[in-house]
Amino acid sequence: MGLLPVLAFIVLMFRPKSKIISSALPPGPALCWPLVGNLPEMMLNKPAFRWIHLMMKEMGTDIAGIRLGGVLVVPITCPKIAREVLKKQDANFASRPLTFASSTFSGGYKNAVLSPYGDQWRKMRRVLTSEIICPSRHRWLHDQRAQEADNLTSYVYTLATAPSSAVDVRHVARHYCGNVIRRLVFGRRYFGEPQPDGGPGVMEVEHMDAVFTSLGILYAFCVSDYLPWLRGLDLDGHENIVKKANVTVNRLHDMVIDERWRQWKSGHRGELEDFLDVLITLKDAEGSPLLTIEEVKAQSQDIIFAAVDNPSNAVEWALAEMTNMPEVMRKAVEEIDRVVGRERLVQESDIPHLRYVKACLRETFRLHPVAPFNVPHVALADTNVAGYRVPKGSHVILSRMGLGRNPAIWDEPLRFKPERHINMEANNDVALTENDLRFISFSTGRRGCVAASLGTSMCVMLFGRLLQGFTWSNPAGVAAIDLSESEHDLFLAKPLVLHAKPRLVGHLYASSQS
Repeated sequence: MGLLPVLAFIVLMFRPKSKIISSALPPGPALCWPLVGNLPEMMLNKPAFRWIHLMMKEMGTDIAGIRLGGVLVVPITCPKIAREVLKKQDANFASRPLTFASSTFSGGYKNAVLSPYGDQWRKMRRVLTSEIICPSRHRWLHDQRAQEADNLTSYVYTLATAPSSAVDVRHVARHYCGNVIRRLVFGRRYFGEPQPDGGPGVMEVEHMDAVFTSLGILYAFCVSDYLPWLRGLDLDGHENIVKKANVTVNRLHDMVIDERWRQWKSGHRGELEDFLDVLITLKDAEGSPLLTIEEVKAQSQDIIFAAVDNPSNAVEWALAEMTNMPEVMRKAVEEIDRVVGRERLVQESDIPHLRYVKACLRETFRLHPVAPFNVPHVALADTNVAGYRVPKGSHVILSRMGLGRNPAIWDEPLRFKPERHINMEANNDVALTENDLRFISFSTGRRGCVAASLGTSMCVMLFGRLLQGFTWSNPAGVAAIDLSESEHDLFLAKPLVLHAKPRLVGHLYASSQS
């Protein structure tokens, strides 16, 4: 009998190690309905993201488990838990949900950002990292970005010197981002006729409206995504919105891509000028085209979707906050005058030296994220997170607003304080990225943003040119800017409209116009 404990000990010591999965799911609503889970509560408490955050606050938890149909949705508001997901267990959370919107916008999962984990994702991710968003390509298209910064300066000058001198900052910011990314992808700012004042035409406005509609509804807690047998009934109108936006985007993109495809295949084009040329001309190991035209279209849309909302939202919110805080505005403008001067315009080469300007943008990403949650991550296998069981197939969503406004991490979390991001050692850079996930500017991990350098350039150039070129103030009769969030998203409730006055010598605006 004395040998049995010894044998049992030997077996336990040398048996294959298996991961022990906790039996407890993350805390969630007390009531969970059969089959539909908490979908009734979600539908009665729109928008869903505000219901989720209020529920977590009332429960006093940084991780929750909400059953929506057959899916466990796991929102997270704690940086430590977020790092456990995207750093320690990144490989297990490398997939994406299969939704009506993501399938539609990705052309049936042919791109990199929205595709579930698998060979297609690996292929398109490799294309992005090695051929599109790499340092050599970033340098290659520098001049195109610089031209769009000049176009921005010229366009705002035209608006600022008009009789009203009122500038819709949201309009300017979104269309600057649209101009930049259309120039990089398609080699052109306009789908239609150029505008004399440098502003967007009808087709460009249509393009940005459809892109922002698409982004706003991409992972919008649609009922049929959790109960697929309801798909086609379109109970909440989600599917119709998705289809209409996608038709608009595809119509505008396809008129460029189809013609360019014909040019390359017929031998009438022989020089690479933009990302579209790169995608079309890629070859595999046997010298055959690497991508089909459907993959080129899906990846082009992927790049455009990823580039426009984050920089434009950050700059609009930053100017709104700083207009109400003249001392912060003064410090940012003084830094630009010190680093750049007033005899030339801000350039990308100045970005490393604009530490306070970048601190203002970091603080905006923290306090005013572009979306409530990061793009969902799907668990590839059962696992434990923060001591709780997270089953295979669960959707883990990191809360951008919960991380950035977490009072356990940030002092006075609802106050705009750029100084919190300044390291007093003068040689230390201030990066817009945030590797510790105390907030999310550009997402991280193997499914994270691969274009942080492009995003940084777009953010700082947009913000820097607006601060350097113009003095901003409230419109007549407005004592302070209303910083209320929209009820349905995290944008300003009303587009930011400010009075702008040119502050540089006239020939700089004239040179940018030329």
